[in-house]
Amino acid sequence: MDKSWIKLPRNTLAYLVGLNSFLDFAFQHGASASTIICTCSKCRFRKWRTRQEMYDHLVCKPFPQGYTFWCRHRETMLGEPVLVNGDGITNIENENPMQIMINDAFGIFGTCTNKESFTSSFEHRDEVERDVLESQHGRNIMPKDLFDLLKDGDQPLYDGCTKYSKLSFLVKLYHIKVLCQISNKAMDMILKLLHDSFKHANILSSNYDAKNLLNKLGLHYTKIHACPNDCMLYWGEDEDKEEYKTCKSSRWKKKGHETTSEHNLINEKQHKKLPAKVLRYFPLIPRLKRMFMSSKTSKSMVWRTENNTNDGLMRHPKDSQAWKTFDLKYLDFALDPRNVRLALASDGFNPFGSVSNSYSIWPLVLIPYNTPPWMCMKQRNFILSSIIPGKRMLGNDIDVYMQPLIAELKKLWEKGVETYDASKNEVFMMRACLLWTISDFPGLGMLSGWILIPA
Repeated sequence: MDKSWIKLPRNTLAYLVGLNSFLDFAFQHGASASTIICTCSKCRFRKWRTRQEMYDHLVCKPFPQGYTFWCRHRETMLGEPVLVNGDGITNIENENPMQIMINDAFGIFGTCTNKESFTSSFEHRDEVERDVLESQHGRNIMPKDLFDLLKDGDQPLYDGCTKYSKLSFLVKLYHIKVLCQISNKAMDMILKLLHDSFKHANILSSNYDAKNLLNKLGLHYTKIHACPNDCMLYWGEDEDKEEYKTCKSSRWKKKGHETTSEHNLINEKQHKKLPAKVLRYFPLIPRLKRMFMSSKTSKSMVWRTENNTNDGLMRHPKDSQAWKTFDLKYLDFALDPRNVRLALASDGFNPFGSVSNSYSIWPLVLIPYNTPPWMCMKQRNFILSSIIPGKRMLGNDIDVYMQPLIAELKKLWEKGVETYDASKNEVFMMRACLLWTISDFPGLGMLSGWILIPA
C-alpha cells in the first residue's frame, strides 16, 4: 500500500485520500467495528476514537511520520491483517503458543515473529509506551534475550519435528519439574541423559543451561544481604556497609578457623566472600505489570466490573463490607477498576520436615483480589514476594525484611506506575493497595509488631 501521503501537507488532496485509505484499512481489520487507536500527537496511541473523530484529529494534527508499518492497526509484515474474533481477541488456534508467551513477556503486542518486525513495531511506539516497556525489564527493550528466545521458539526439537520446538520442549519439561517437585540435581541428571541419548535432538545438557535460557523470560528475584541477627538489610543507603553499627556483626561468613587478622586477609583475597544471610526478594511491580500486559490475564484483572451483584451473597472479597467501606473512603482509587487490591499472607515452616532440625523459612505471599474467585485463591496465581531464611522465629524483626515490599507498596499507592493494558490497548496509571493480611495469631502479632520475643 502506498504510504507516501504521510509526508505530504495536510491540506492536499493526496493526503486526504491517503488518510481515508488508512481509516478504511484500520476499521476493516480492527478489533472493534466502531473505534480504533488514534495515532495523532494528542492521543499518542492511547485513546480509542470513532472514524469521524480520527479523521478530524489527523486533519488538524500531523500523522506520525515514522508510522509506516501499521502494526498497531493489525498490519503484518506481509500486508495481511491479523484475524480477530468478535471480541477483538486474536485467533490463537493457528498461532504458536511459545510466540504468545514471548510477546507477553517482552510487552510485544501484535504479530512480531522476528528481529525485523519487532524492531519496526517498537520504533513506531510513542515515547510513553517505550518508557513503560523498558521499565518492565529495567534495561533496553531490545535485548539479545528476545532474539535468542525467538530463535529457540522456531527451532524444531529435531529435524522433522512439528509438535515441539527447542523452547517448548524445555518449558514443558520444567512444568513437569515444578508439578512433580523434581530436584535440581535430578533435573540435571535427566537433561544429561536425554542429551547423551538423543544426539540429533536440540536438548540442553545441564540444568544450569536450561535455567539460563528460561531466565530470559524475565521476572527474576533479587538477592539482598541481611544481618545474621536480623538487625538490618544491606539495601538502599546501607547497601555498601560491611557491618551493622549496633551489633557489629560482619556482613560475611567467617571462613575457616584463622585466628589472626593476617590469615583472615589472605583468606579473603583467595576466596570469594559469602554473605552471612540472604533475603530473596521478588519485585512486585513487574509482576503486577505482567498481569495486565499478558493477553491471558489482563481481562481477568477487571472481572468485578462485569460481575457486580448486590444480592447480599458473599462470593468474593468484593462483596464484603470492608471492601465497600474502602471504596467509599477512597473514591479516586475505586474509580478505576484496574487498581489492584492485595492481601498479604505469611507463615514459617521447616523446609526439611524434621522436628529435630531447628530451621525455618518465612515466605511472604501476596494475593491479587482483582481476579475472579476461581482464580484468586489458586496457588498458581499467588505472588511470592520474599523468602526469609533463618534458624529462629523472626518476631518483630520481620519488618526489617519487609522494607523492599513496603517501599513498592507506598509507590503503588501514592503515585502509581504506568502500565500497558493488553485488553484495551492503552497505557494507564496502575495503583495498588494492601487490604488484608492472612495469618495465624502468632503471625498476626509479628506483622502488627505486638509480639514480645524473649532474648
